[in-house]
Order: sequence, then structure tokens, then C-alpha cells
Amino acid sequence: MIIFRQIAGAFVGGAVGGALLVSATPVVIGALGFSAGGIVGGTPAAWMMATYGGNVVAGSLLSVAQSIGAVGMGPVATATVAVAGTVSGSVAGEKVVEYASDD
Repeated sequence: MIIFRQIAGAFVGGAVGGALLVSATPVVIGALGFSAGGIVGGTPAAWMMATYGGNVVAGSLLSVAQSIGAVGMGPVATATVAVAGTVSGSVAGEKVVEYASDD
């Protein structure tokens, strides 16, 4: 019976984790200061930009975050974030059930 509960916990955790991470990523990116109008001064994004010294390489963390802040996540980014959320949510859900079980 515990195996069924762990599988169910992993399934529910994966669904919740995937949906939560996909919906939260653009919100967090915006809160860090990456916006459609560019990087907002006085934010963590501005600090990151300063550490690059104006030499931002395509594909770097800063450029990807700014792209998401400006136009949102494309299909590849959405799929990547969904997989990451699903995997981590599945592991967490299975572990929660494992620790909460009396069996």
C-alpha cells in the first residue's frame, strides 16, 4: 500500500511542482527587476548587470532572465521549467508521503 501512496504523492507533487514553477518564474523574474522596458535600477537585476561590466554574453543567465522579463517564456523555456518543477515536485511529493506514512 505504501508504494501506491508514494506513486500518488509523486504524481500529485509533480503536477503541482510543474504548474507552480511555470507560473511563478515570470513573476520572480519581474520582481528581481527584469522588465519589458529593460533592467530596473536599484534592483538585484541592476546589481547583476553591474557585475557583468557591460559585457553581457548571449545565453548568459542575465540575458536569459532579461529575455523572460521582456517577452515572457518561450516554448523551450516553458518546457524546461515545467520539467524541472515536475521532477522536483515528484521527488518532494514521494518523500512527503514516505515520511508521513505509518506503515
